[in-house]
Amino acid sequence: MRSVIRTSNEVQTALHEGRAVVALETAAVTHGLPRYPLGQTPLCLDDPRYDANVRAAFSLSMPINSALAHTSAAAVRSTGAIPAVVGMLRGELVIGMTSAELDELAEAKPVTKVSTRDIADVALRRGHGGTTVAATLFACMHATPSPIRFFATGGIGGVHREWNVQPDISADLLQLATSGVAVICAGAKSILDLDATLEALDSLSVPTVGIATEFFPRFLCKGAAPLRVSATVQHPAHAAQFAALHFALRPNAGLLFCVPPPAALALPLQEMEAAIREGLACAAAMGARGPEVTPVLLQAVSDATRGRSLETNLAVLVQNALIAGQIAVAAATPTS
Repeated sequence: MRSVIRTSNEVQTALHEGRAVVALETAAVTHGLPRYPLGQTPLCLDDPRYDANVRAAFSLSMPINSALAHTSAAAVRSTGAIPAVVGMLRGELVIGMTSAELDELAEAKPVTKVSTRDIADVALRRGHGGTTVAATLFACMHATPSPIRFFATGGIGGVHREWNVQPDISADLLQLATSGVAVICAGAKSILDLDATLEALDSLSVPTVGIATEFFPRFLCKGAAPLRVSATVQHPAHAAQFAALHFALRPNAGLLFCVPPPAALALPLQEMEAAIREGLACAAAMGARGPEVTPVLLQAVSDATRGRSLETNLAVLVQNALIAGQIAVAAATPTS
């Protein structure tokens, strides 16, 4: 049987040499972001943390999904780490997509949103797919010559609202618990039942480690009581130390590093909750169920915030890529 997993030469070399590598998912590229140009530089790139190469990577002539993917990869490179963009092209799970491959995937139609369960199906069909958190975690553990330990995303999946009426729990959670990867994220998506999601993470023994925060972030909103993380670190170097000890003790267990969205672009919690309630009512009126509900909720949030949610989403993705790179570089740097 043909191999369906390919690690790029650049990523293989970096892993062999013990250099810092950060995985990036592509479900946001294929299914989460618009396919039209933004027409202006994202507000988040005014942040002095980003160098000229990161700002230049967001081409105004490109659709937002492509431009953001290249910008996230550039943010990882700006730290000295190597980005390993994961996606499926023509039935092959690629770990470390080239710029050309990334553009091809961003433009592909039809394209599947690939969770772990879907990899074999898309491979047999020789299809294209954007990998979710779960599928990207799977790829991290199957990279050669060694696993990738750090992975940046926006917000993870979790337990959906009204799960007690119709159970709907993302595969991200179990895959995270059983993959030895540190995921740098802005908590879980705001449209989820975050209380239940945090309880599920606790039941799966997944540490939730806030970077300079004691609260579990709510993706596009900063964290707030009563949802707290299980531990706190203050900076990427401290996070790298935490990850090293965690993996020494539990090499096959994942953990979350939780980073709030940039304060200037974080959405107010009350505004977000009002938009979600409106979206849920709309979904119920439409008879939407299961995965059909998510796009209705996302559209309701976009409408209620007059597009500000997109700016915050972009900010979260780029920021997490940068911080993941900083942690990975710190983890790869020998200590005296």
